Amino acid sequence: MGYLLNGAWHEGWYDTSKTAGEFVRPQSHFRDWVTADGASGYRAEPGRYHLYVSAACPWAHRTLIFRRLKRLEEAISLSIVDPIISDQGWAFSDAPGCIPDTINGFRYLHQAYTRTQPDYSGRVTVPVLWDKQTRRIVNNESSEIIRMFNAAFDAVTDDRTDYYPAPLRAEIDTVNAFVYERINNGVYQAGFAGSQRVYEHAVDRLFAALDEIEARLERSRYLVGDIITEADWRLFPTLLRFDAVYYTHFKCNLRRIEDYPNLSNYVRDLYQVPGVADTVNMDHIKRHYFSSHRHLNPSGIVPKGPALDFTRPHDRDRFARRRAAAS
Repeated sequence: MGYLLNGAWHEGWYDTSKTAGEFVRPQSHFRDWVTADGASGYRAEPGRYHLYVSAACPWAHRTLIFRRLKRLEEAISLSIVDPIISDQGWAFSDAPGCIPDTINGFRYLHQAYTRTQPDYSGRVTVPVLWDKQTRRIVNNESSEIIRMFNAAFDAVTDDRTDYYPAPLRAEIDTVNAFVYERINNGVYQAGFAGSQRVYEHAVDRLFAALDEIEARLERSRYLVGDIITEADWRLFPTLLRFDAVYYTHFKCNLRRIEDYPNLSNYVRDLYQVPGVADTVNMDHIKRHYFSSHRHLNPSGIVPKGPALDFTRPHDRDRFARRRAAAS
C-alpha cells in the first residue's frame, strides 16, 4: 500500500503514530457529480463513463451492486484490478476475475490519478468513476457514485428502482452515518489500530453497533422499514466479508455474523437478491486482505475457510407473512 506525493509514487503504510494509534481514513479527493441534465458539467450518457474497482474492496463493491441492480452494465464500462496490491498499488492484470484497463491502457490505478491531476498527493483508492470524454476522474467517493447510479442514469436504463426515496432520506442518512462510523470503518479501526488500547476500544464500539443493528433487524426486514434502500447496500459488503476476513485478519473476533440470528439471515436475504451474487468474488476478497496486508499477515497465507453458504434459506420473509396475517 503506497501513496502519491506531488504526482510521484511512494511506498508506505498508514502512519498511526501521528494519530495516537488510531486509523484515520482520508477524505476522497475527487467529488464532481454526473447529473441527468449535465448541469454539473458531466451529463449521464450511455458509454461515456468507466468504473475502476476492486472486487475485494467493500467500498467498491457498493458501486458494483448498484451498477448491476440498476442495469447499467451496457451504459458504464468496467475494469477490475488485481486483488493483490503490488508495489505500485492497485494494478491491472489478466488474472481470473480481473478485467484489464482497455479504456486508457493503464498498468496501475495511480496513473488515472496523475492523468487527472499531475501533482496529486494522497492515497490511490477504489472505486473510481472515469469520464472518457474529458479523460479525467469524476469521482472517487463510493457513497456519491452509488447516488449517481441510483438516479442520474434513469434515462438510459429501464430500472426505475429508487434506493434513496425522498420520504426516507432523513432516516437513511442517519442509519448511514451510524453504520459508516461504527461498522464499515469500524472494522478498519480495529484491524489497523496501532495500540492495544485503541484496538480494544474499536472492537467494543464495533460489536456494540452490531448488537444495535441486530436489534433493529428484529423489528423490520431491512434497515429502514420494509423496502431495500441504499442503507442496506452500504452495510451488506462489510457483513459479507466479516466472518471470512475481519473476524480473524482484523481481530474482530468477539462474535461472528453467523452468531447473530437476524444479521446472518439478513445477509443471506440481500445476497439472494437477483444479480447481487454475481458481484461477489470471495476468492478476490480473501486473497486481497490476507496477501496484501503483510504487516498483519507476514506469510501471506490465505486461509481455506470458513465454509460460508449465502444461498441457504433465510427467514426474513417472516415480516411479509406478519403483515399479511395482520391485514
